[in-house]
Amino acid sequence: MDSNMLSEQVFNTSSVVISVIYYLIYAITMWKVFSKAGYPGILALIPIVNWVILVKIAGMSGWAALLYLIPIVNIVFAIVVAIKEGKNFGKGGVFSFFLLWLFPFIGHLIIGFGSAQYNKV
Repeated sequence: MDSNMLSEQVFNTSSVVISVIYYLIYAITMWKVFSKAGYPGILALIPIVNWVILVKIAGMSGWAALLYLIPIVNIVFAIVVAIKEGKNFGKGGVFSFFLLWLFPFIGHLIIGFGSAQYNKV
């Protein structure tokens, strides 16, 4: 077996394993965030439904999640959702921008397993 082929296979396999681990951890954190907000946590596992619930947690209509499908608008909308979501969990704008929009893995981990309480503003 060619050594390049073997190294590519090992790299691809490890990438898949790391991606699955990342997804599982993120799904668990989103489950906790949804549960804190009063929604069933299992909805965090359904790809497009979790957008709708996240928009509802931010205090907006679920139909507004369709804005995620429009290029460029989706970036601005994601920032708005992150800031409103952070406000509903008692976090400030800087936390929301950097840790809920730019690094949502870390922000949702802090909200889900931290002491933040959901209060719809």
